[in-house]
Amino acid sequence: MGEQVEVSVHVDATPEQVYELVGDLPRMGEWSPECVRCTWTDGATAATPGARFKGHNRRGVRRWTTKGTVVTAQPGRELSFDVHSVFDLPVSRWTYRITPHPEGGCDVTEAWEDRRGRVMKLLGNLVSGVSNRAEHNTDGMRRTLDRIKATAEGART
Repeated sequence: MGEQVEVSVHVDATPEQVYELVGDLPRMGEWSPECVRCTWTDGATAATPGARFKGHNRRGVRRWTTKGTVVTAQPGRELSFDVHSVFDLPVSRWTYRITPHPEGGCDVTEAWEDRRGRVMKLLGNLVSGVSNRAEHNTDGMRRTLDRIKATAEGART
């Protein structure tokens, strides 16, 4: 197992409302500073275990794509997916855990686990221009969660 980082935020929305957002992977580009969009592939239309998608990423002028596979899809609780390179080499596992808060709303934790081998770390650094992926992702995860929080809380009536 490689490096891991987690970031959490409290959201004044139900776990089901938050899961509805994070489980709609084609919307990820609305929140992520690096993933600009996801598209379902191989006939998938929703986040279910085994569903596949393509991630379209950008950092400055750099652009690259990845392949994703949903691992866990538990509405209101957890979504996780594995990311591979276009060469099918492991890159990472991303997880969103949603925990009801006793005083209302929920806590949302975004976790990233580095699954790259030496070759993918070198290629990833060259393609993305990011040498410290854990630090970079921690910052991106904070921004992503803040945007998800704003969307979820803005959606309440």
